[in-house]
Amino acid sequence: MGGSAMKVLKGLAVGLVGLVVVLAGIGFLLPATAHVERSVVTTAAPGTVFPLLNNLHEFNRWSPWSDLDPNMTTHFEGPDAGVGAKMSWAGNGAVGTGSQQIIESVPNQRVVTSLAFGGYDHPSTATFTLTPEGKGTRVVWTYDTSMGYDIVSRYFGLMLDRWVGNDYSRGLSVLARLAESQAGAPAPETATAPP
Repeated sequence: MGGSAMKVLKGLAVGLVGLVVVLAGIGFLLPATAHVERSVVTTAAPGTVFPLLNNLHEFNRWSPWSDLDPNMTTHFEGPDAGVGAKMSWAGNGAVGTGSQQIIESVPNQRVVTSLAFGGYDHPSTATFTLTPEGKGTRVVWTYDTSMGYDIVSRYFGLMLDRWVGNDYSRGLSVLARLAESQAGAPAPETATAPP
């Protein structure tokens, strides 16, 4: 190999190392947490919506992911509803594997679940907040996760809202329709992202 080819290879190697260092440096400056939030207003009362969230056996009736793998398996542990109720799932590449467990339950107001996803070690929670609005309920679904010092996850965190937000909107719309059908109420508004 000639001297000029070696210079080019050496320049490429130095450039590649420099790029990795710059991307790692930027990664450390990115947020260490990610947040996704969507909401819907339903004409159903909080007392009608709450059991659909507080009982994990109801989750697949409105989950935006249940249609992605009709062969997904689920396993339940603990009580049927409330704190300690746990659901684990295993499915195709679209739904993966994981579990969620209710860690907080305030009747007709809030349900918080701890989430664990296969291959993702960072703590995550999903929170459902119910607020009376008119004769109905505003349901806010949030997802929060901490990526710690994982630079790759921090880059993924930038895209999380775009990747998961539409699923949350779709799930909330189905949840609202389900609650309204149980209450005999009219159809819901469309789910929205925060302003």
